[in-house]
Amino acid sequence: MARVYVTMVLDADIEQAWGVLRDFNGLPDYHPMFAESHIEDGRPADQVGCVRNFVDHEGGRIREELLALSDREYLCAYRILEAGMPVRNYVSQMRLWPVTESGQTFGEWWAEFDVDPADEAATVERVTETFRQAFQSVSARFSR
Repeated sequence: MARVYVTMVLDADIEQAWGVLRDFNGLPDYHPMFAESHIEDGRPADQVGCVRNFVDHEGGRIREELLALSDREYLCAYRILEAGMPVRNYVSQMRLWPVTESGQTFGEWWAEFDVDPADEAATVERVTETFRQAFQSVSARFSR
């Protein structure tokens, strides 16, 4: 099983960062890799069990199911249902913590998944870069 773990201090307070990252359908609004997204079956984007169907700028489609969303714990967890990546049993969680001394936010994002050894290095790098770019984009939005 492969594991990706990315952390970053975001130049935003926790409410600002969470306001962007909690939107399960909002990837194209802040993430440079993604072009469009919709929630299937007209369900709300904050309803556990909803499925987001999104496309990157190269036309790759991914479907993910929301497993948990907590405004109290600033936590979002999801799993991949379908993707153009060679992953199986992919589960991910993003969580935010306030940095009380600076008013910034500490973000952590991890994923665990099965992948064939021949594809592991490239897939781990792709997932790592996806998480890193998400945090960088949110941080830049609120940069002081």
